[in-house]
Amino acid sequence: MILEPLNVNYNEPEVIQAISTALTEFYTALSQKLDKININKILKRKNPYLYRAKGINNATQVVDRLLSAYISSSEETIFGNTFFEPIAIAVSGGQKAVTEGVDITVDKDNTIYSIAVKSGTSVFNADSRKRQEQNFQAAQKRAQQAHKAFIPVVGYGYGKKRVKPENEKFYKELAGKDFWEWLTGDPEFYTKIIAYMGTKPDEFASRFEDSYNKAQNRMIRDFTIKYCNDDGSIDWEQLIKMNSGD
Repeated sequence: MILEPLNVNYNEPEVIQAISTALTEFYTALSQKLDKININKILKRKNPYLYRAKGINNATQVVDRLLSAYISSSEETIFGNTFFEPIAIAVSGGQKAVTEGVDITVDKDNTIYSIAVKSGTSVFNADSRKRQEQNFQAAQKRAQQAHKAFIPVVGYGYGKKRVKPENEKFYKELAGKDFWEWLTGDPEFYTKIIAYMGTKPDEFASRFEDSYNKAQNRMIRDFTIKYCNDDGSIDWEQLIKMNSGD
């Protein structure tokens, strides 16, 4: 099935505003995660034996690794939740969906398009894909009740996705350039997203750095108090007990 573009007349100022708002929400959520960071909670999920085996011997090294891993795991999820969906809503001419597991509904030409917006193309495992299919089926029932055609689409904000004809589901999967071009009719829209960000990322990055430095200082302080000996060396026995003991 070849899908015609949903909205070739998207409003550029609205898109720029949506991107600005999305960036604000992304950095706000990320900073809030940093403000609530707890050294013990993070250490309980890490392998202290690996740190010792790699010869890490000071609090700053431990905290740097913990914080870097924490931000890396958090930012992709937060970005996926805050960034792509509002942009897709702005350019598609649709609205926030009411069906669980569906992000956008577009009612056009007697057809209801149900769109699930994902970040990258590796988000699904067998269980989550099954749930997505069930969510689309629930949305399909709504379309049938309204006596309208139904087209479900999983759209990935970035990446590439090529599905062989023999592996196609009852829903379409579009990624990166293909997804944004379907929404807008503009083959270059996927690159324009970067331009539409303007200088906002630079403005937010400096504020985020301040939150990051404060979190780093707090963690070094807490780690030193709880897991360092009087001479400043790491108390590995105490750390192991907290992580794996009673």
